Amino acid sequence: MNHPRRLSTSAVVGATGIVYGDIGTSPLYTLDTALGAAGPFNRESVLGVLSLIFWALAISVTLKYVIVIMRADNEGEGGILALFALAQRRLILGSRWAKVAVGLALVGTAFFFCDALITPAISVLGAVEGLEVLNPGFQHLVIPVTIGVLIGLFAYQRRGTAKVASLFGPIMVLWFIVIAVIGAIPLARNPQVLAALNPYYGLSLLAHRPHFALAVIGAVFLAITGGEALYADMGHFGKQPVRAAWFTLVWPALVINYFGQGAMLLNLGEPISHPLYHLVSAQVLPWMVILATAAAVIASQATISGAFSMARQAVHLDLLPRLRVLQTSAQEQGQIYVPVVNWLVFPAVILFVVGFGSSDALGGAYGSAVVGTMVVTTILGAFVAMTQWNWPVWRVVLLFGLMLVVDTSFVAGNLTKVPNGGWIPLALGVALCLIFMTWRNGRLELRAALSKMAVPRTELGKLVAGVHRVPGTGVFLASDANLVPSALIRNIEHNCVVHQRVIILNVEIADTPRQDPVRRLRIEEPVPGVHYITARFGFMETPDVAESLKACRARGLRVFAEDSSFFVGRHVVRARPLPGLRGLQRRLFARMQQYSTQAAEFFRMPFRDVVILNTAVEI
Repeated sequence: MNHPRRLSTSAVVGATGIVYGDIGTSPLYTLDTALGAAGPFNRESVLGVLSLIFWALAISVTLKYVIVIMRADNEGEGGILALFALAQRRLILGSRWAKVAVGLALVGTAFFFCDALITPAISVLGAVEGLEVLNPGFQHLVIPVTIGVLIGLFAYQRRGTAKVASLFGPIMVLWFIVIAVIGAIPLARNPQVLAALNPYYGLSLLAHRPHFALAVIGAVFLAITGGEALYADMGHFGKQPVRAAWFTLVWPALVINYFGQGAMLLNLGEPISHPLYHLVSAQVLPWMVILATAAAVIASQATISGAFSMARQAVHLDLLPRLRVLQTSAQEQGQIYVPVVNWLVFPAVILFVVGFGSSDALGGAYGSAVVGTMVVTTILGAFVAMTQWNWPVWRVVLLFGLMLVVDTSFVAGNLTKVPNGGWIPLALGVALCLIFMTWRNGRLELRAALSKMAVPRTELGKLVAGVHRVPGTGVFLASDANLVPSALIRNIEHNCVVHQRVIILNVEIADTPRQDPVRRLRIEEPVPGVHYITARFGFMETPDVAESLKACRARGLRVFAEDSSFFVGRHVVRARPLPGLRGLQRRLFARMQQYSTQAAEFFRMPFRDVVILNTAVEI
């Protein structure tokens, strides 16, 4: 069970590094992009954009995520899939609303992965572009340096981030202090820019420049794109440290820097590229570029780690095939590495860098996907507030209605990005949704087909009666606790023997992040010499057969992995020839089933002692 994390300085510093990397690097490109979208440059455009940025941070991040949505934690864990698992508890399986919730989770998860593709590209590229400010002749180095940094970042994932993660917090704390200090200087010289705290200026800009309004809203959205990652990563440290870091350091630093950039631009009387870098002197600029690049790498690392975690959750919630998951830290369970995700994300990030070429151009694509995840979070959050927090309807409508209005305006704003590259993450999101739906529906059809071929658990006694017994222990992995494993049936059919002791192990994935080890196992002996074991793992955990057998010994069942033979049923799926999309999805599912990680590897079974028995299934 998870216990509430105590508020401490180390926890606040750690949360600053892991949770706020994405949103913390937004000042590198947000104001520049938003002013470019606002039309003619003047005092009204600067104050209007600053006002919109401030209130976007206040409503969409502070109110929505930090105050409200972070209450919807699933035993300490956050993120769209944790919220989906939480909402599922009050839904009837197979009901219309349950299907709606599944659809929302599919969309939200797909768009979250798309965000993971663009964040490393725009963060690192925005930081390295400081080279252009340092020396215009360095412009040709921006793309190669960015690619070099990203190659190093993705290549290091295999080693895990446990050794360098301790540096993330202090570096990001330094980053926020620095951007606050360099923003405070021009702000003190031109305090009238604080008038932008009045929402009138933002609304006035939208009203008086209707042709630019949606583009401005879409650009302002760049200031809050880290909100969903904030919620997804809160499980690393708990709610209180994340909230303390936001209110004491992150939010003030962001506001001061944005307003400092605005004050500087008002003094200059003209727009300039990369205004954040112009807040420092030429002597300090090289160090600022280095610090910004480090902050961007940290922001990218947090997003990549979030993609690994999200992929594991998606597998456990039956949205993706089994993937190979490697633990990179003996102390931190959240430190994992998913090779296939790493090497699919890497080329996509490089293509975004090369294809768009600048953070301004990437800003045109960034946000169009993650805004969909934010809308889904609002809808699922409203459901949880009504069904589990027992909020009155008027409060849910008032509060979540406000959030939904803001989210909808950001959706409309991001639609303007579609012709300028925003269609790319949207297309990828749609493709991922189709993959998720194909796998989930295929798994349902596969289970239905297997249930027709299967032998009920109640028939187990008849199945093993009279069969010759051989010495040793046979461990059979079962996907359904109510059915006899297909591997056991195939073994009896082909080898005509049963081990003296048979263990049928069913691994269940709970709708909680982690399972209490004390309550992990349930052991039954319905037939002499045959033990049914149910091992429960949380959706944030990696199932481990060896650990389950070790736990059996503590419960009096003395079984050792090194003295056992393991039998796994492998389902060879054949798709019926059907026309149209349905036939295509079935063929795709059959191929995905073929290439999914084998159960022996996924459940951490000893390879040398595993016997795989195939069962052909037609769907």
